[in-house]
Amino acid sequence: MTHKIIQPEGWLPAKGYANGVLTRDGVLHIGGQIGWTGEQRFESQDFIGQMRQALRNIRAIVEAAGGKAEDVTRLTWFVTDKREYLARQAEVGAAYREVFGRHFPAMSMVVVAGLIEDEALVEIEAIAHLR
Repeated sequence: MTHKIIQPEGWLPAKGYANGVLTRDGVLHIGGQIGWTGEQRFESQDFIGQMRQALRNIRAIVEAAGGKAEDVTRLTWFVTDKREYLARQAEVGAAYREVFGRHFPAMSMVVVAGLIEDEALVEIEAIAHLR
């Protein structure tokens, strides 16, 4: 087998995709994470709350694969409201540091018309390199 599916313990199964795929050479590809919990419930309808949860989900997948937040090398963000993201930069930064500390991987930000889950305001995918 050339890869291993990564699924944090206690999470509901992903349908039609994998939350994480770890390759033999230690590259962890993390599918887009939205602001719902491992039980696939939105606890926040707010951009910052959903962003924080999406980042927590990424960290949980990295840790389930045996890594840590500092192993994340790339984040790609998909946001539905550019104005809200820009207007709330101080809160974005504080929530980000709460989850990832002062680790800042390469990042891209893409503004999208919508996401598959209607309640989702942000989706973040990641790549990590585990040592």
